[in-house]
Amino acid sequence: MTNHSSDLMARLATPDQSGLDLAVLVPLLRLLAAGDPVEVTALAAATTLTVEEIRDRLAAVPDTEYDDQGRIIGQGLTLRPTPHRFTVDGQELYTWCALDTLIFPTLLDRAARIESASPVSGEPIRVTVGPEGVTAVEPAAAVVSLVNPADMTSIRSSFCNQVHYFTSAEDARPWLAKHLGGEVVPVADAYRLGAALTSQTLGPRDTRQTTGAAATADCCSH
Repeated sequence: MTNHSSDLMARLATPDQSGLDLAVLVPLLRLLAAGDPVEVTALAAATTLTVEEIRDRLAAVPDTEYDDQGRIIGQGLTLRPTPHRFTVDGQELYTWCALDTLIFPTLLDRAARIESASPVSGEPIRVTVGPEGVTAVEPAAAVVSLVNPADMTSIRSSFCNQVHYFTSAEDARPWLAKHLGGEVVPVADAYRLGAALTSQTLGPRDTRQTTGAAATADCCSH
């Protein structure tokens, strides 16, 4: 892991930097994975927090998506279409960024099929990933872009919207030329970064799980 990547993961794991709070995010992801909007009261019931506390913590991520009835429909995982299709247990969902697709299977403890497209060439990228790691990448040379913005107050616009899949490092060259300070890493390395992030933010039992999963990711790094 480069110093750049280490700093990025540390910032994403810090609620004061990213606004993300796993005490809320993990139960929210599990509720959203059912494919339906989530009532704030249902999210509170899935945690030890009050409705008021849930609202305050959701407000720390101003990009959180709601429907017309005030129900939550997206925070990282979303019911609204994005370039990153995320299918779990037959349910077609979407994510805000490519890195989300590699982190959420561990948090959900479910395997997922991911379909995305390069923002440069438009060519498709398909990935299969589960709690145990990445099991398939097509094309094998696919990479993920990363940025480390100074301000993550609006994490979706400042970070997520810049984190894409590309078919190869060559495919990503035009994007890199426009995003000085950005980098691209192989899918297996991006998975390991996500595993390191969950290891920092989850308990010891989950840390052991994601550490083992990171090792499994080597299967697709060649």
